[in-house]
Amino acid sequence: MLVEFFFLLRGAGLKVSITEFLALLEGLQRGLAQYSIDEFYYLARTCLVKDESLYDRFDQVFAAHFKGIEHVFGPAGAEIPQDWLRQQFDRLFSDEEKARIQALDWDELMETLRRRLQEQKERHAGGSKWIGTGGTSPFGSGGYNPAGVRIGPAGGQRSAVKVWDQRVYRNLDDSLELGTRNLKVALRRLRRFARQGAADELDLCGTIDSTARNAGWLDLRMRPERHNAIKVLLLLDAGGSMDDHVRVCEELFSAARGEFKHLQYFYFHNCVYEGLWKDNRRRHTQKTPTMEVLHTYAADYKLIFVGDATMSPYEITYPGGSVEHFNAEPGARWMQRLLDTYPKAIWLNPEPENRWAYSSSVRILSELMDQRMFPLTVSGLEQGMKALS
Repeated sequence: MLVEFFFLLRGAGLKVSITEFLALLEGLQRGLAQYSIDEFYYLARTCLVKDESLYDRFDQVFAAHFKGIEHVFGPAGAEIPQDWLRQQFDRLFSDEEKARIQALDWDELMETLRRRLQEQKERHAGGSKWIGTGGTSPFGSGGYNPAGVRIGPAGGQRSAVKVWDQRVYRNLDDSLELGTRNLKVALRRLRRFARQGAADELDLCGTIDSTARNAGWLDLRMRPERHNAIKVLLLLDAGGSMDDHVRVCEELFSAARGEFKHLQYFYFHNCVYEGLWKDNRRRHTQKTPTMEVLHTYAADYKLIFVGDATMSPYEITYPGGSVEHFNAEPGARWMQRLLDTYPKAIWLNPEPENRWAYSSSVRILSELMDQRMFPLTVSGLEQGMKALS
């Protein structure tokens, strides 16, 4: 079973090595996961998965391979036949029946389940004691018990105390859209620190080294405090087709504000022209000239565009191409001015990458960005952070 699991993980793209697999087997031999599928799950994930972005892929393989084994491994020889756990009926309970069902505490629940595994000799359904389906027993599936352990396929009440198969990391696969947490993880790869100001922070490593070199006489060493030195200029496309991507852009904005002390942001629509704005509600009355932005923020800022780059090609290449006003100069010229001022620049596109080839405007902007356009996924954001470093 475990050898097959190893090859399934390899087939799913997890680069599990023989050494890691042997470490898992050694952990099992040492009794690190005896009777709990939870313990085995965490032991296997710790030994076999090296990157948290692959947790979801691991969870899917684990769920498929160990389907039907939900919480507890029984003692040797106590296996539950799969056909015992087949869903037979979806029993409905009255409020009075539910009120009579008493929930066991956790230790009592586990001890009772171990006894049931040893004593039960046949399949059971609809009862209140044995492992089965559709009843009020704390063990099985498809019935009702407010503090039970689900064994078998998902039931209708969804009230089990513990079900390991939650896939809590399902949004961490590097091919999926991002949540605020993993946006922060990816953005953190760009964060660098610099020593600035007066030497008012204890340099512990320097103190230890200097004291050792000084024959044990204490020699305190100080250093300037560490400050986040990254400066980010974030330009966000708003409105139109970007309405479909509001959630992920809000998460990106929230994550960026939490990660970067020096963050400046502005909005634009479709393509950058002579004006940007801070407030979408006053976009037509309170604009900041793009030339003012170029003269205000120095070239050491990292420039990040966020937009789907989906528009008429005329909006990029021709004067007057904007859908909202008459632009005296084409968007491409303003894009080039920004890229000349900020050589460290990327474009993050929330549209799936497999659609880019079908949009001429995406191809034009990607060429203007010198192919530094990346999908707004964990993998894409990591590539973007490398390009900005």
